[in-house]
Amino acid sequence: VEKFHAWTDENPLAYVQELCAYWASEYDWRRCEAWLNALGQFRTEIDGLGIHFLHVRSPDEGAMPLLLTHGWPGSVVEFLKVVEPLRESFHLVIPSLPGYGFSDKPSRSGWGTPRIAAAWAELMARLGYSRYFAQGGDWGATITTRLAVLDAEHVAGIHLNMPLVSADDIRACGEPTPAEHAALARFAEHRKWGTGYSKQQSTRPQTVGYGLVDSPAAQCAWIVEKFHAWTDENPLAFDEMLDNVMLYWLPATGASSARLYWESFRDHDFARIDVPTGASIFPREIFPASRRWVERRFRNLVHYNELPRGGHFAAFEQTELFVDEIRATFDRISSA
Repeated sequence: VEKFHAWTDENPLAYVQELCAYWASEYDWRRCEAWLNALGQFRTEIDGLGIHFLHVRSPDEGAMPLLLTHGWPGSVVEFLKVVEPLRESFHLVIPSLPGYGFSDKPSRSGWGTPRIAAAWAELMARLGYSRYFAQGGDWGATITTRLAVLDAEHVAGIHLNMPLVSADDIRACGEPTPAEHAALARFAEHRKWGTGYSKQQSTRPQTVGYGLVDSPAAQCAWIVEKFHAWTDENPLAFDEMLDNVMLYWLPATGASSARLYWESFRDHDFARIDVPTGASIFPREIFPASRRWVERRFRNLVHYNELPRGGHFAAFEQTELFVDEIRATFDRISSA
């Protein structure tokens, strides 16, 4: 496992040079390509847009379907290490967001999180899944939460590793505990020093996109900086990070992926959620929401756990812990 070198407030030049040199001379994309092909890749058109997804059936024909949704700067690669353990219990559906990976790039505005949630509901219906579980972090958490409202008739339960709550939910809980004060301070630090990417992508995604599709070093650094900032001492190897970077570089999705921020960053919906919900809070998450904050919004919270290690890319970083949290949540819902 390659460690980050002497990080301060941005990507050190020596580290980016080392990673890009490895990418150019030693990295083997065909290994990742074969892995994806072996799992089963598919495309279908929904609402006029081609959607790429992995569909991995469980050997147990009676298994429940589980929809896994990534965010930015992630991809379906985030979930590759959890496929084998999860397929023991679930039929897995892992789509690429519109404008990401091998899904089509929207040519018109309108593909925000509500429309993506509607597309996911249609995808699950087309696959013949009338009842299913859903999971997500980052944008995947927002989409999964919207899906719990939009398709509540078919969503049996959800699991989130970044549950979002409103300022009103926080205020309603009264004086923060010491742990909640620490969470608020962490988020304030993120807003002060860590949100340049979101400001750029939510206001001028096309401008930054030109550089990201022109320069592999720019695309790599734009993503890998987040692996440093949002992981727990970055347990990811060069190959793992570059597998993810390749799903941005090969299909040239620097601008199209950024546009999700332009579409949805100011469109927050904090509707109350009644679908059974599990929440797993990893210590290096951007905003580690407390149990009582989460309970304010998610009215049927069946599982809440604060993990000892891990960060924003939970499935990628802490495979065993992530799988255990998924099973704990959905076993509890299934046995209720």
